[in-house]
Amino acid sequence: MRTVAAQIKAPANEGFPDVLTTDALDFLGRLHREVEPVRKGLLEKRAEAAERLRSGGQLDFLTETADARRSAWRVADVPQDLRVRKVEITGPTDRKMVINALNSGASVYMADFEDANTPT
Repeated sequence: MRTVAAQIKAPANEGFPDVLTTDALDFLGRLHREVEPVRKGLLEKRAEAAERLRSGGQLDFLTETADARRSAWRVADVPQDLRVRKVEITGPTDRKMVINALNSGASVYMADFEDANTPT
């Protein structure tokens, strides 16, 4: 196994060795070696595409999706209940927040099941 030198710039505390174990550092080194070339390649492709578009080029679309682009399709209309969105609230899904949101007078309440409940 090849050893990778890692430089940790974050301030250390007493729990530091429990989190960044030798196995964890080895994993991070392996992940970096395997993913970094792909990441750099994708960033280069993105820069090339941006330059091509700035120079008057067009986006490249898959030939197998040409029928969809030629057809006269459109998305469904916005439901009537969501057309006026002057006031909306996004919040966690715990009981107190939902009750407060529903009593707030907002037109729309979007329950945030993802971020609000992390890590549970």
